[in-house]
Amino acid sequence: MNLVIEQGNTKLKAAVFKNGRIISSVFGNSRNYSIINQIIENKAITKTIVSSVVDVENDFINDLKSKVSPVIFLNENTPVPITVEYKTPATLGKDRLAAATGANYLKPGKNILVIDAGTAITYEFIDSEGVFAGGNISPGLTTRFQALNRFTEKLPLVSETEYVPFTGYNTETAIIAGVVNGIIFEMDGYIDALKARYKDFFVFLTGGHAFYFESRLKNHIFADPNLVLTGLNRILDYNAENKSSRDISPDGF
Repeated sequence: MNLVIEQGNTKLKAAVFKNGRIISSVFGNSRNYSIINQIIENKAITKTIVSSVVDVENDFINDLKSKVSPVIFLNENTPVPITVEYKTPATLGKDRLAAATGANYLKPGKNILVIDAGTAITYEFIDSEGVFAGGNISPGLTTRFQALNRFTEKLPLVSETEYVPFTGYNTETAIIAGVVNGIIFEMDGYIDALKARYKDFFVFLTGGHAFYFESRLKNHIFADPNLVLTGLNRILDYNAENKSSRDISPDGF
């Protein structure tokens, strides 16, 4: 069984994969490493991959290596099963790389747009040959609400609501309508532009706000909240298949 660990700025996600499928998963605070130890104690883990956007504590790294082998710490030097043509691989977010890998694994031979709706909204394009040239980054839903409040004197801080009018009828609903509808038009705009250019086109939507936007888009998309974890698992298996699994120094973060 594979242990896949994704450490974000605020959340820590871990999933156990068996035969390419998630059989269990846990979520916690970004530094709550105890949940990882519980998994290792209760599951027969054979190999592990760690993806982190923050510095990983050395005690956790050493403890993990003492309990599981091999352990891969994902960085720009880790072999992946897609062709990466990003010009600055060292600055490419590991979650972006993993999402692109997961999408290509689930829908091989298709042109794919991955939309990850989180703190930032990222757009990744992977062509039918498995080539990832890059994508775009824009502010996420909560980030846009916070920016309007922070950088103006009188606009209040609001949050998403289930009902979103097309045009607001007071300041709060004007912000909600402007932000949410703006993101919807942005997402649909990217999808429409790529659909016109590529055949066999498929769209994945993932991230913390994936289900919030799933039913609001006019285009058909597939929401998969575990796309990054799936991609990390594929990278782990790919390294094992090619006998290139190895420990990568945490300095690679």
